[in-house]
Amino acid sequence: MPNCPKCDKPVYFAERKTSLGKDWHGSCLRCEKCNRTLVPGSHAEHEGKPYCNQPCYSALFGPGGFGRGGSESYVYK
Repeated sequence: MPNCPKCDKPVYFAERKTSLGKDWHGSCLRCEKCNRTLVPGSHAEHEGKPYCNQPCYSALFGPGGFGRGGSESYVYK
């Protein structure tokens, strides 16, 4: 029986949420930044940790600059 990567307790079949190639408890699969509960397949991953797509992942690891993407984010030098 696999252990949850967050709490390191056993994950039983009935409570299992599979994401990022691991089995999680439903309550443990949360965004590392904002702590929002995530749904398998609808979030991003960075260095093995889950993040919600908007706004956390794009704010932390997306393009920098004003507006975080789009035409206004280009940095002029």
